[in-house]
Amino acid sequence: MDFQVSPPPTVILIDDDAALLRALSFSLELEGFTVDRHRSGSTVRPNDLPAENACLVVDYYLQGHNGFQLLERLRLHGVTLPAIVITSHAGPMLQNLAHRVNASVVEKPLLGPELFAEIRRLIATQFPIR
Repeated sequence: MDFQVSPPPTVILIDDDAALLRALSFSLELEGFTVDRHRSGSTVRPNDLPAENACLVVDYYLQGHNGFQLLERLRLHGVTLPAIVITSHAGPMLQNLAHRVNASVVEKPLLGPELFAEIRRLIATQFPIR
């Protein structure tokens, strides 16, 4: 029998906090994701992003700008990957901003399975198994 094994989903993780970036990368890898880490939104090149089986996870507070500004820039360049903004203060204003850039919001601290579940849900919704 021939079985085709699909590659694990990729999480493009953008957070300027080095310690959180390492810890969250480790947790995501333990959950079976491939992680592409970035300490700055300026290092994320739209043409270098995967076209499918991936999800952007962006911290709201980034040095010099915020996660929504980064997502707006990526959307303007045609990036349609599902996206999650992680933040400690997920009030109504942030929910509205998230809606504008077609993103979900997951609130910190990231202690439970919510982030992993949301990544899987978004990837499965946008890229259903054929």
